[in-house]
Amino acid sequence: MPEPIDLIAAARDVRENAYVPYSNFQVGAALRAGDGRVFAGCNVENVAYPEGTCAEAGAIAAMVAGGQTSLTEIAVIADSPVPVTPCGGCRQKIFEFARPNATITMATTDGLKTTMAVADLLPGAFVQAQMDRA
Repeated sequence: MPEPIDLIAAARDVRENAYVPYSNFQVGAALRAGDGRVFAGCNVENVAYPEGTCAEAGAIAAMVAGGQTSLTEIAVIADSPVPVTPCGGCRQKIFEFARPNATITMATTDGLKTTMAVADLLPGAFVQAQMDRA
């Protein structure tokens, strides 16, 4: 059986493809879907700033396009002094697809890493049950 793909390495590789002419802040993300496949994404900016997409959102979109709707782990990497955390919107997106014991590893290009449970990343997440009417 082949070794599992290193998510930090996959995120580092895709980070190089980031389109960031405005911020020059490249971010890469890679996730392992419930079926074991790895999907990656990088941030893509647009001159109309709110129209850009985050690396995490790109990886999730690739996973869904690949027919999967759950993730077991995700990694995010950027050239930052401390491990970069996902924005609020991406935290909600990650939470939406994360299995109950999913983990997130946030890393810097210099090798610093922090790993935590996705559930701890977004306490009080908005969930489907909150939309149910009694």
